[in-house]
Amino acid sequence: MAKQALIVRGGWDGHEPVEVSEAFAEILREEGFEVEIAESLNRFRDEESLLGLSLIVPVWTMGEISGEQVQPVLKAVESGVGLVGCHGGMCDAFRGCVEWQFMTGAQWVAHPFGDGVDYEVNLVSSSDSPIVEGLRDFRVKSEQYYLHVDPAVQVLATTTFSLSDSPHATNGIVRMPVVYTKRWGQGRVFYNSLGHHADLFDIPEAKELMRRGFLWAAR
Repeated sequence: MAKQALIVRGGWDGHEPVEVSEAFAEILREEGFEVEIAESLNRFRDEESLLGLSLIVPVWTMGEISGEQVQPVLKAVESGVGLVGCHGGMCDAFRGCVEWQFMTGAQWVAHPFGDGVDYEVNLVSSSDSPIVEGLRDFRVKSEQYYLHVDPAVQVLATTTFSLSDSPHATNGIVRMPVVYTKRWGQGRVFYNSLGHHADLFDIPEAKELMRRGFLWAAR
């Protein structure tokens, strides 16, 4: 029986939720998943259905989620359903829901240099995770995400923020997680801060990180 993946997409159109979700669905189907794409957060309210999934993939930026919608997701992931997302589609999904942020492991707070930043993604060489095995550092031109991050995460890739004309600059140069994993009960959580637009996943390393993240997290 094929593994079941649920993608729930929506929110701010600037993050191309349709295009990003279609790119993710293609990767998942190549790996043998059956993929359902939903366009309403009410899909999360069916707890029994969520508990039968292998993977939940949120692609939803700057939305509001009710208790009736978030509680079944929290319970499903705690039971062992994997949770995978990228960029604002998972870690700027629901700014008003601290339970979501606790589960996902981070919350976006800034991209100090705007879009079009040319920066390097550095894989953590000391990591023994299969998600980064054999991959090398690579460059992207996109938003560089500044996150508030759960100290419990296992960081797999970072980026370095140079100094800027902001009050935060007095703290010096900062190495910021880009890719990480964490646990929520029996569930595995994977996050990649890349993905402002869908074409970011035309970069082979960025696409491969998502593919491996899906496979690692899926029940």
